Amino acid sequence: MLDSVIKIRVRYGETDQMGYVYHGNYASFFEMGRIDWLRKLGISYKEMEANGVMLPVYKLNTTFLKPAFYDDEIYIKTSLKEIPGVRISFNYKIFNQTEELITIGETELVFINMKTNKPMRCPKYILEKLQLTE
Repeated sequence: MLDSVIKIRVRYGETDQMGYVYHGNYASFFEMGRIDWLRKLGISYKEMEANGVMLPVYKLNTTFLKPAFYDDEIYIKTSLKEIPGVRISFNYKIFNQTEELITIGETELVFINMKTNKPMRCPKYILEKLQLTE
């Protein structure tokens, strides 16, 4: 299946008083990875929402192995855990510039019909694009 890897540089405002990346910022890093993964699949989150589908986060797990610091280049590798149904799950691995694994994470999101505000199955067009990557 499709993987996505993006590189970002840690900004000063993303760090805490100890100089470490503040733990709450990792959810944003995971989101950047997810958005990039969708783009590489040929899906725009903006278009998905325009078509009445949203993906709120249902679960978020993060394990911090080593800290990232201001001005570090970090690499976020995002992969799909399994073919989605009503939920879609992603795994994340974050590496620093020396290729050390520093953080692992997992998110689970739910496909929601914006008109009914109820869960729905993964849109067919997403499943079709996933089949092309196998």
